Amino acid sequence: MAPSKEELERRRIVGVELERVSNVTSTDFPGHYPGEDHSWNLDDFKKNSKIDIHKANDLDYEFDLIGVDASVANAFRRILISEVPTLAIETVFVHNNTSIVQDEVLAQRLGLVPLRGDKKGFQQLRWRKKSPDEPAAEATDFNTVVMTLKVACTRNHATPNTETDPSKLYFNSSVYARDIKFAPQGRQSSWFSGAGEIRPVNPDILLAKLRPGQEIDLEIHCVLGIGQDHAKFSPVATASYRLLPSIKIKKPITGEDAEKFVNCFPKGVAEVQKDKKTGENTAVVVNPRKDTVSREVLRHDEFKGKVELGRIRDHFIFSIESTGMYNSDELFLQAVQILKKKCTDFQEKLMES
Repeated sequence: MAPSKEELERRRIVGVELERVSNVTSTDFPGHYPGEDHSWNLDDFKKNSKIDIHKANDLDYEFDLIGVDASVANAFRRILISEVPTLAIETVFVHNNTSIVQDEVLAQRLGLVPLRGDKKGFQQLRWRKKSPDEPAAEATDFNTVVMTLKVACTRNHATPNTETDPSKLYFNSSVYARDIKFAPQGRQSSWFSGAGEIRPVNPDILLAKLRPGQEIDLEIHCVLGIGQDHAKFSPVATASYRLLPSIKIKKPITGEDAEKFVNCFPKGVAEVQKDKKTGENTAVVVNPRKDTVSREVLRHDEFKGKVELGRIRDHFIFSIESTGMYNSDELFLQAVQILKKKCTDFQEKLMES
């Protein structure tokens, strides 16, 4: 027997009550209930699943992933954090470092500087090693990108004796990420040229401070890697999701209570509107996605039995913040491709067994 629309809607809501969260337990197999036919159907999946994009720019991407289980949403999140390959600084050869920053500390700072360049050029690069345990292959222009950092601090004799600002007293008193220069090897000069040259995403990252007589002279080798091996390879500053809040007004909330109701939520979640039939000021929910589910409204006796809070179990508000090597929307597409390949590989293994 097919469940009613009311029952289907009830199953989608995780209840948020004053002192507990209800209806959180999933079934043994997500989306399956005894006595009902829940066999997977591609047409039903296409009908019930969708993606709504709310914000898309180079570094920030926010979209709604609707009609999938939490395991699928979490798979995308984990792939984004740890399995999309990026380029990062792996080895630092110190020719000279007379700054106060120790060699190993400077190398650690450099490793965490995100890099960017021509995306088509990155497709030419290959893995130097696919896991930390296996030995690295010989360095070539296909698997290693070379960069240099050479800065020396000198005194500016043109400044007056009363000057105290180090940036005016000295040349190169601060070493920034912009001082890291790309040194193309072999065919890399054609893969990464002009605006597509490999460079730090943010040129203003401070690496060290120098004084006259101090110098930093380094050769830097960058390789492909994934966040699973080290956080420096992670292409995202963050990748997260939350369930869409559900706010149901079961009985009209009018007059002064309407104003109080609106003030229980962050700005933009609810507002007071005039009822077309009665002309009274009535509370209306206009944008539940802005809600932080604070439960403030449940603390007031005048709203008991009038409002029901929850979260929609299969509606995920997904947020991706890119570190800059790839645009944020491109990262999600890469995560989809990686998950697709995992499914294909698993299917092939099943066929072999």
